[in-house]
Amino acid sequence: MRSFDPKVLDRRQMLAGLGAAGAGLAAASLAGSPARAAAPLKIAVAYVSPISDIGWTKQHSLGVEAIKSTFGDKVTVTVLENIANPQDADRTFRDLAAGGHQLIFGTSFSHGTPLQKVARQFPKVKFEHCSGIVHLPNLGTFEAKYYEGTYLAGVAAGKMSKTGKIGFVGGFPIPDIVGPANALLLGAQSVNPAATCSTIFLNSWFDPGKEKDAAAALIAQGCDVICGMTDTPSSVQAAESAGVWGIGYASDMSKFAPTKHLTAFTLDWTSEYVGATRKVLEGTWTSEERWDGLKEGVVKMSPYNAAIPDDVKAMLAAKEEEIKAGTLHPFGGEIKDQKGETRVAAGGVLDAKGIRSINWFVKGMTGNLG
Repeated sequence: MRSFDPKVLDRRQMLAGLGAAGAGLAAASLAGSPARAAAPLKIAVAYVSPISDIGWTKQHSLGVEAIKSTFGDKVTVTVLENIANPQDADRTFRDLAAGGHQLIFGTSFSHGTPLQKVARQFPKVKFEHCSGIVHLPNLGTFEAKYYEGTYLAGVAAGKMSKTGKIGFVGGFPIPDIVGPANALLLGAQSVNPAATCSTIFLNSWFDPGKEKDAAAALIAQGCDVICGMTDTPSSVQAAESAGVWGIGYASDMSKFAPTKHLTAFTLDWTSEYVGATRKVLEGTWTSEERWDGLKEGVVKMSPYNAAIPDDVKAMLAAKEEEIKAGTLHPFGGEIKDQKGETRVAAGGVLDAKGIRSINWFVKGMTGNLG
């Protein structure tokens, strides 16, 4: 029998193994090597105010959390708070785009001019602007039909108010706030034609002290329903303290007014954030205008106060279904402005362009739009 040197055997086995490995690598090469995992999509979001427990920015943050939970390691998200000043926003959006972010969200009307400027400088980056009205090939917008929610809240207010006087505290006198304020009164007037609404604009989205003072001033004028469209619960807190009704905005604010929270028109941006991200990942994103409301689930009514009679709750539910179906429009005519001029003829409806550019008050509103 022929003897074998163990060292030779080990070497032969090693060479055979290498040969087999080489054959495997060759086969793998012929079959095509596995594709390298795609780098995560870099997303950035700029908030106009701090993230808190409730309010405008909180609802946007829930949309961002939905992106993370839906897409996992396919995305990375950068979040910046308190980007309210236009100059700060300009610098922020430019830095984000230059830093490789491929999808950038602005969350305030005040982000409009900076976004438009930076979008032109970075044509390959996709931009989404909440509350925006200008579109570019790489800049789309999304918005909520707040007026549908305020109309329903106004119906509830008209039924529950004893004085017929409603108070409204808004951030700025822009169409996104003026329109909902008008719809609030129109809803109230649909059940109480004599209802009126007094308004105060803060010229700020986040100023709890100033908002509290504004609400107190309206209550002192006899308003027994207070609605605030800012990023704090100060209006409903002031209403609770004074024993009058409060209407929340963006989030359910009942915990801040446990006995006098009439309702809230809340915002669910999840579909907007997840939808835009999915389209960018799939390569199907295009600049578009999305304006959604009760029907699409972007606007939702929080539970109505238990003190509201059952028949009124049934009426509110019926009106909500009519709005969703398009058979009831909050800006259906006849509508006159505070000077008595007819703005919408009987049987007519204020169109989308008119609503999104509204700069006038309906009859029965008081306040300064200047």
